[in-house]
Amino acid sequence: MLNPPVEDFATDFDHTDEAWVADPYPIMEDLRERCPIAHSDRYGGLWAPMTYEAVSAIANDTENFTSRTVVIHNGRPGEDALPAPIGVAPPITSDPPFHEVARRILLPAFAPRPINALEDFTRELCRRLLDEMGDADVVDASVQYTEHIPVGLIAKMLGLPPEDGDLFRSFVSIIIEAVDLPTEQRIAAFAPVEEYVVAVIQQRRAAPGDDLVSYLLDAEIAGNKLSDQHVFGTIVLLIVAGIDTTWSAIGSSIWHLAQNPDDLARLVAHPELLPSAVEEFLRAYAPVSMARLVTEDFEFQGCPMKKDDWIFLSFPAANRDPKAFDNADEVLIDREINRHSAFGLGIHRCLGSNLARMEMTIALEEWIARFPRFELDRSEPTTFSQGQVRGPRRLPVRILERN
Repeated sequence: MLNPPVEDFATDFDHTDEAWVADPYPIMEDLRERCPIAHSDRYGGLWAPMTYEAVSAIANDTENFTSRTVVIHNGRPGEDALPAPIGVAPPITSDPPFHEVARRILLPAFAPRPINALEDFTRELCRRLLDEMGDADVVDASVQYTEHIPVGLIAKMLGLPPEDGDLFRSFVSIIIEAVDLPTEQRIAAFAPVEEYVVAVIQQRRAAPGDDLVSYLLDAEIAGNKLSDQHVFGTIVLLIVAGIDTTWSAIGSSIWHLAQNPDDLARLVAHPELLPSAVEEFLRAYAPVSMARLVTEDFEFQGCPMKKDDWIFLSFPAANRDPKAFDNADEVLIDREINRHSAFGLGIHRCLGSNLARMEMTIALEEWIARFPRFELDRSEPTTFSQGQVRGPRRLPVRILERN
């Protein structure tokens, strides 16, 4: 973290603060009780709603809040953003009416049938990663397992070399985590991302294949091919969002089970609970907070918001709101009613939810089948990512039983 420490999150909110990164949930609860929409002068002005009601209202209000850039950083909002309605990474950064058009282009690739067709590939990948761990008593579940699963899937879908995984994860770090860098440094750090994606586009244009990049280059809107900026932004979105979110969600699930042996034993004995457990892990440890920009000066729930103020749209906070969920601070792997917002709310709800659920389910199923008993190894620290996607980056686990 490069920013000074936060003294009061209600008036000086910062999602890169060490306290928030280490454990945001007590901070969410405190803010929800005394200041449900926190504020900060950092990043050029920022508001952070902590209730389900406020998060949902903002996520569904595309008139007063624009999505044209969705990663909070030190640059003044809008300086490096394409104008609405396209945004920097369509469709996640697109406003209506363009959003619906851009989203519709991608929907076929993430429908249940093509995602189900990837199940065998995903299972083989998970088993290979588990095999590579050998007989070690202590493993790093993030470094050796969870970070590789979404990389393998996204590389396959985009037709990119899986051996570029370290590069993809560096893109995640640059775009999602390094938001507290000075603007000039962040722009310079983005250069390798631009260089890589531009080269991929040029290669596929010269030699199309059966992959998502070629599909995007062949797609049309109103009889016209997608602009290079549109294709570029969407590829960056698929690489970054497709990797970081699922990596974090799987890791948080294993982190929970490593500290809750009763839940682990129940899943081992009753694998039919896994679907509801996946939904509960998504609710309790939702990895993603999005961002919006205020379109014009106006007052929202008593808050005098200014044009281009950031909104830190915390779906994790919404999922922990006791007014929206019974026993909201408890992880109940057999929770029956679970309308969580881990995949977002409103028109920008994650179009990759089918893929994420499939990856999580298979990754956890294979991990538990191989390691029916394990625990957190506290001799080394578990570390979490900073920024708008939260998940374990170092996750030392001691294996107590293996199959």
